[in-house]
Amino acid sequence: MTPALETERLLIDAIRESDREDYFRCISHDRKVLETFICRYAETLDDFDFSSYLNNDGLLAVRLRENGRLIGILVFFDVKDGSCEIGYGFGSEYWNRGYATEAVGRFIDYLLYEKGLRSVCASFFTGNEASRRVMEKCGMTFSRFSEKELTYLGVERDLTYYSIERKRDRDMHRGDEAVRGGARSFGELPIVPGRENRPENKN
Repeated sequence: MTPALETERLLIDAIRESDREDYFRCISHDRKVLETFICRYAETLDDFDFSSYLNNDGLLAVRLRENGRLIGILVFFDVKDGSCEIGYGFGSEYWNRGYATEAVGRFIDYLLYEKGLRSVCASFFTGNEASRRVMEKCGMTFSRFSEKELTYLGVERDLTYYSIERKRDRDMHRGDEAVRGGARSFGELPIVPGRENRPENKN
């Protein structure tokens, strides 16, 4: 069962068939997003194959509470030995409003303190300062640098990894209390083990 998480401005829950157009607009057709977030580009809505995203249990929608519209996505994968990796992408029209920090912070909080994982990591293309700032605001710290880990858009990419571990006092794991303020959660998250479940999406 996919979790339903809330923050002051956002809802995080399962991808729905009705999200197809918003997913296309915010992720798969947004060239600014695809510069730093690995996903197949779709030229037109008619060409957009939404089925693989709709049926991916490791993929979650981030919605505006005010209208339920999808503005971004969260992914989790490589669940092993009490740890997992997460990724995130938001439509460029929603950048610089704090939505990514709010959603990622709430999701980390859920994974560590409600689901009980020991640690969470994430990576970004080295040089993507916006993604780095999101991770740092969510309490993550530098873990490692991986040179030429993958090729994307014809370019060999270096990845920088950040991570966070569960602490005894959940209020200490992030300095920004506003990120978590008023959040509530319901349900259970389906933990999908194995590298074969890693989505193509990445920060």
